[in-house]
Amino acid sequence: MCGIAGIFLKNPALEPRLGAMLSDMMAVLSDRGPDSAGFAIYGRGDADRRKVTLRGDSAAAVIAAVEGIGTELPGMVTEFRDSHAVVSIPVGDEAKLRALAATAGVQVVGTGERMEIYKEVGLPQSVSERFGLAQMSGTHAIGHTRMATESAVTTKGAHPFSTGGDQCLVHNGSLSNHNGVRRELIRQGIRFETDNDSEVAAGYLTQKLREGVGLREALQESLADLDGFYTFVVGTEKGFAVLRDPIACKPAVMAETDDYVAFGSEYRALAVLPGIETARVFEPEPATVYAWERH
Repeated sequence: MCGIAGIFLKNPALEPRLGAMLSDMMAVLSDRGPDSAGFAIYGRGDADRRKVTLRGDSAAAVIAAVEGIGTELPGMVTEFRDSHAVVSIPVGDEAKLRALAATAGVQVVGTGERMEIYKEVGLPQSVSERFGLAQMSGTHAIGHTRMATESAVTTKGAHPFSTGGDQCLVHNGSLSNHNGVRRELIRQGIRFETDNDSEVAAGYLTQKLREGVGLREALQESLADLDGFYTFVVGTEKGFAVLRDPIACKPAVMAETDDYVAFGSEYRALAVLPGIETARVFEPEPATVYAWERH
């Protein structure tokens, strides 16, 4: 099952409402994935600094760990949200932060100039409320509601998965050759935190981008290299992209207006959006890359 939602805003006036729009979409898709939920939101950034999202076992645990890390990184600025913390550090401090986080027992969920990632076990509406998604602003965002059919119900197994800076992926479906792809990617230096096949898809795209391949081309090449049935929604610093496998057996629908582009696993997730009655609503074609970027 699983449910995917995504929004790319064309109209800057809607940016303060981005989180509320995504929250409503994810709540509608709760019965597609009641086990866990997560989202990535792209807000303001600073080219000289990196945002790193950290997760602890509880709000108290992440506060204690991050306060300890802060004594080693005096230039760090932190915002706590429940079991997660988003820390802003100078670009050159990321490796040191990762080492300190591992020692302190907190997980690095994602890094980037603009990207923040939040995910936890529970109903999508509850997860959104825990992190205050409805109050967040930004230019684009993607979210996922998970039904854990291939692995345990854990926060680590929740989407989105991020294996590169400002890049993340959510996935509905299943990959049949992910173990072989994983082994090759590990040899090439990609790090994985889980056994989830969706994280392999994210790592595949990260490696392609490292090789200098553009996102559109990387997704096109994935049609030959990743075997299975799937819908991918990928977030990057500039925008997001959608790809369905050649059979396209997983449900997907998109809507585009002058103000936004939106993706949902079902139309009912789009029905909560403003102006949907005048949107161009369409089903993305199989084996076709759709991408929108800000300029």
